[in-house]
Amino acid sequence: MSLFPHVFTNRTMEQKNQSEVSEFILLGLSSKPEQERLLFFLFMLMYLTTVLGNLLIILAIRIDSRLHTPMYFFLSNLSLGDICFTTTTIPKMLVNYISGNKEILYISCLAQAFFFSWFAGLDSILLGSMAYDRYMAICAPLHYTMIMTPRLCVLLVAVCWYWACANALTHTVLLTQLSFCGHKEIPHFFCDLGVVIRIACSDTFINDLVIYTMGGLIAIIPFMGILISYFHIFVAVLKIPSAYGKWKAFSTCGSHLTVVCLFYGTIITVYFNPTSTHTVQQDIASAVMYTAVTPMLNPFIYSLRNNDIKGALKMLLLRKPGFSL
Repeated sequence: MSLFPHVFTNRTMEQKNQSEVSEFILLGLSSKPEQERLLFFLFMLMYLTTVLGNLLIILAIRIDSRLHTPMYFFLSNLSLGDICFTTTTIPKMLVNYISGNKEILYISCLAQAFFFSWFAGLDSILLGSMAYDRYMAICAPLHYTMIMTPRLCVLLVAVCWYWACANALTHTVLLTQLSFCGHKEIPHFFCDLGVVIRIACSDTFINDLVIYTMGGLIAIIPFMGILISYFHIFVAVLKIPSAYGKWKAFSTCGSHLTVVCLFYGTIITVYFNPTSTHTVQQDIASAVMYTAVTPMLNPFIYSLRNNDIKGALKMLLLRKPGFSL
């Protein structure tokens, strides 16, 4: 028994108070009021465009029976994921700009980190699944309908959602084990997993290890699948004798490739480069690209060069008010 129990008790309580925080402060994109007003209207417009554009894609696929195919089934899930992905970060930032209060509760920060990791991982795996679908459609067209059955498509999408969720939950649970020693300022506009880990004062080796293993796999495996799929697609297209046939085959992949380049380009820039090679401002700019710009552009990318989507959107916008979905 200690001769001075109150001394050790007070010291333990003091260390506990230093390690626990009840809220963080999101420093955001700017600290200047005139810039914050501009950013508020800009991001509100981007968010509304993202939600409306992706919602229109989902509804268009829903009402047009010609679009009830594996490719558009994956696309509708990607659009739903993009809506959720953007909703995880942008509304909170807009509220901060309106209220002038940049605080976020500890539990809210954990929730934001979880949902952000979930939907970011979901986008990555879905893009890989869409590449596999294009590979089967172009390289094995005679077996396409037998292999890409509705049951397999539902199974693939379910795996995408559950794998991404398990990955995000693992990171979030490990995040709760960290101490922050009163460090409350997050130099970002949302609770990005990597940024929150960097401000912790306890050992983050396990967190970093899991990010580069589990987090890396959820990005690298789909990305490698995309590269392999498109290598075989490219070889198969080169064997098509007519120029029109080659153009038609490539046109079905052009939108997907554009989205892949936008998404993985910014992800690789932020998470797979040494931190010494880029600044906080560059990280935030890249984060804006994949959290706000890419989800906003996806509906335009998939609809502008796709006559089926454009036809379905026209049907959706011109339908009678009493028409049932």
